[in-house]
Amino acid sequence: MADRLKGKIAVVTGAGNGIGKGCAAMFRAQGAHVIGIDLNGSSDVACDLTDEVATQVAFEQIGAEHGKIDVLVNAAAFAVFEWLEAMSYEQWKTTLTGELDIVFLATRAAWPYMQASGSASIINFASANARHALEGSAALAHCAGKGGVLAMTRQLAMEGAPHGIRANTISPGFILTEATRRHMDAEPALKEKVLAKNMLKRLGEPKDVAWCATWLASDEARYVTGADFAVDAGATAW
Repeated sequence: MADRLKGKIAVVTGAGNGIGKGCAAMFRAQGAHVIGIDLNGSSDVACDLTDEVATQVAFEQIGAEHGKIDVLVNAAAFAVFEWLEAMSYEQWKTTLTGELDIVFLATRAAWPYMQASGSASIINFASANARHALEGSAALAHCAGKGGVLAMTRQLAMEGAPHGIRANTISPGFILTEATRRHMDAEPALKEKVLAKNMLKRLGEPKDVAWCATWLASDEARYVTGADFAVDAGATAW
């Protein structure tokens, strides 16, 4: 069904690669006007979303041009994967900045323009790692960050409800992207451990997540807020 997002102004962070790129492409195919934000300028807007001032300016420019934001997809993220005994405090703080601050700053900057929409949707990304530990994966800080996103989004749902702003999370399992391929290259046994957890014995692709995001962005999900959706081949279901 085409045009499920027709007429919607959607901002997708991290739109230059991975899940963000997949969401941006599918949203455009479904009729949304998409503004992609990425650090390296491979999307419509180049911005370091961990820079408070730069983030505020970027969203003010988007708001001035379009008057509202109907959908915010907070796909931008970065993390340091390291075991506890080898992780420095700086690496820990870097990961929480790249998992939590990056969502907070973009959402706060977009908030008045989502209020102007009157019927807006925030889509954040938690993770299967927010609910379970994967043997062989050095993901301590990542787990903490994504658990924080899960909790933050429930609060955003409560604060946004009086303004017609919905907030939900998608919790992907292992999705094949440039970043996760590097992760698998560094830990050759990781793929088999992921598949052992999965009920569906395959790895996910960005479009698997983008279909869920499309529904959450659409009016079909107008009664859905404060919820989390596992897109993980059943990995967290047992």
